[in-house]
Amino acid sequence: MLYQRSSALFTEAQKYIPGGVNSPVRAFKSVGGVPVFIKSAKGAYLTDADDRKYIDYINSWGPAILGHTHPQVLEDIKMQAEKGFSFGTPTEIETEIAKFIIENVPNVDQIRMVSSGTEACMSAIRVARGFTGRDKIIKFEGCYHGHSDSFLIKAGSGAATFGNPNSPGVTAGTAKDTLLARYNDADQVADLFRLNEGEIAAVIVEPVAGNMGCVLPENDFLQKLRKLCDENGAVLIFDEVMTGFRLAFGGAQEAYGVKADLVTYGKVIGGGLPVGAFAGRQEIMDCLAPKGAVYQAGTLSGNPLAMRAGLTTLQLIKNDASFYERINKNTEMLDFEIGKILNEKGISHCINRKGSMMSLFFHITSVSNFDEAAKANHSLFNKFFHQLLESGIYLPPSGYETWFISDAIKSEEIDRTLAAIRKFEYS
Repeated sequence: MLYQRSSALFTEAQKYIPGGVNSPVRAFKSVGGVPVFIKSAKGAYLTDADDRKYIDYINSWGPAILGHTHPQVLEDIKMQAEKGFSFGTPTEIETEIAKFIIENVPNVDQIRMVSSGTEACMSAIRVARGFTGRDKIIKFEGCYHGHSDSFLIKAGSGAATFGNPNSPGVTAGTAKDTLLARYNDADQVADLFRLNEGEIAAVIVEPVAGNMGCVLPENDFLQKLRKLCDENGAVLIFDEVMTGFRLAFGGAQEAYGVKADLVTYGKVIGGGLPVGAFAGRQEIMDCLAPKGAVYQAGTLSGNPLAMRAGLTTLQLIKNDASFYERINKNTEMLDFEIGKILNEKGISHCINRKGSMMSLFFHITSVSNFDEAAKANHSLFNKFFHQLLESGIYLPPSGYETWFISDAIKSEEIDRTLAAIRKFEYS
């Protein structure tokens, strides 16, 4: 049995942890089978509990952009750990990373550190409501901004994977303040503003969606959102938990030339440790306590280990002039060669890619919103996933997820991946 130890660990975990996992998509419910339990990772590779090695295309769902346990990041975490794990007081490293980000990211005056992407998005919505004095927000079908109640209204990712996008436990009162629009449909957003005049505090969007698969903004979608928010006095929030420091050092704001009022971060900003942040214009951030009246707090916010890992990661990226060119080129090569192989096999498909993010959809030729992503052949993806897993290639265990390429994935790993795909039997 390939996954004997993982199977035993999963059986044991289910006795004590709901569903045996601490984040739902890890359970492999979408693709079927037993989830793989990982015991270590280094560079481009994961090692499971059965000592099988995998080329990793999840990379902790994005944070491990340098690859796993990068030597310099690891050394700096050790150095910081010797000084203490957590203090519950201000530390110099918090100011260092805040200053570094503000000096290098467009349209950000101040930043507040939190402990997760969910917390960052939840806090950004709260401060937008406090700033505008309005209650309603607009989000997009298939976009996932964490598991805060306001966002679990036709969310993507894990919610879509389980066919239950509207989570029980979200009250009708909360749901009524969240207005839904179709991703890439600016006209629908304009209609919502017209029907809810003077009531909408914010529009929150993944500038490149990553939770219905990788879906790119089309037809000046982001520019149109900026214009609509300006015309209606609403706050434009870019959820850059995935795209921040991955698409470019300035994230999607830099990549698409669109300024958001608030930006949320996570993943890369912590170098693999739990972290989140939200940042934005001075006048909005001034609303936050202790300076303003909008309350937000967190015991482990600005945790020194996470701050050190994040700052080192960002500095390594910033100081490597060819970093984005290199990682994007490898992703482009993967995209092109996979498409070539699938075309030779006669399998219709769509590969969406931006920078070092990409997704593969089967039996569909274009995906620009959640409805189109749902029409893809997810059963075929599940077969594809398991055949590659057996060949030592670890993909996201859902057709609604994005692949994240790390700088540790080089031509050798790409060649091995392509060799496994050539063996794919889909009939």
